[in-house]
Amino acid sequence: MQADKKLLGRWGEDIAGEYLKKNGYRVIGRNYGCRFGEIDIIAEKRKCVVFVEVKLRKDDHFASAAEFVTAEKQRRVIAAAQMWLTQNDTEKQPRFDVVEVYAPEGIQTEEPKINHIEDAFQT
Repeated sequence: MQADKKLLGRWGEDIAGEYLKKNGYRVIGRNYGCRFGEIDIIAEKRKCVVFVEVKLRKDDHFASAAEFVTAEKQRRVIAAAQMWLTQNDTEKQPRFDVVEVYAPEGIQTEEPKINHIEDAFQT
């Protein structure tokens, strides 16, 4: 069961990464982890370095996928981003986005619905 969940999560991140590329982002990192937390995707576009949290759900009937990015999760992503920024020299402005991927049939979903929320974290 755990392996299936991990595979599904990786598939969702692949879908989100492809979506970002098609929309002018350059993906520069995936699954960056440190003792503070993990960042699903790190991308660049224009003057921003974008730290992306990917949330995969079957649907949004109960709640939107972004609503599952709790204040604690945001805190951990921000801390991981701060660590990444100390290790990677950039002049770009950091931004935190959420990419929601809705896939009713899991990896069998032919056309997952994607919702990109820019500057999603409430700081």
